[in-house]
Amino acid sequence: MNPNAIHPLLASGGIAVDFDLTFIAQIALFSTFIVVLKPLLLDPLLRVFEERERRTDGAKREAREMDERAGELLTRYEAEIEKVRREAGVERERLRAEAAKIEAQIMAEARNETARILEEGKAKITAEVTRMRAELAAAQPALAAEIAASMIGREVRQ
Repeated sequence: MNPNAIHPLLASGGIAVDFDLTFIAQIALFSTFIVVLKPLLLDPLLRVFEERERRTDGAKREAREMDERAGELLTRYEAEIEKVRREAGVERERLRAEAAKIEAQIMAEARNETARILEEGKAKITAEVTRMRAELAAAQPALAAEIAASMIGREVRQ
């Protein structure tokens, strides 16, 4: 088609539209289809969309509520954990104090037992030294005579 041929038609500025029976028939058919299809197709489709929107909003609301409950549970859980930690700390300190007390008691008993054993040992040593001194004192004249005899080479009488 020649572009110059179309151009004069557009330049004329007038469009001729014929209204005949086919145009009225098409409008009647369109209106009939709208009237028939609206309850059969459009209304159920709109209800499906509305139901989907309602369920989506409900699911979002339910998710928010569950998130809030989870936050509350987490807060309670953390509070309980902190409470248990504090109680465990108090119990640990109590057990440490008790262990320190028992350790001090055991150490005191050990010191007392050690002191008693040392005193018994000193007493035995003192008794043994006293006994040995007494024996030595009793044997002194005989030992002196024996030493003198070995030095002078002959037997000495007391």
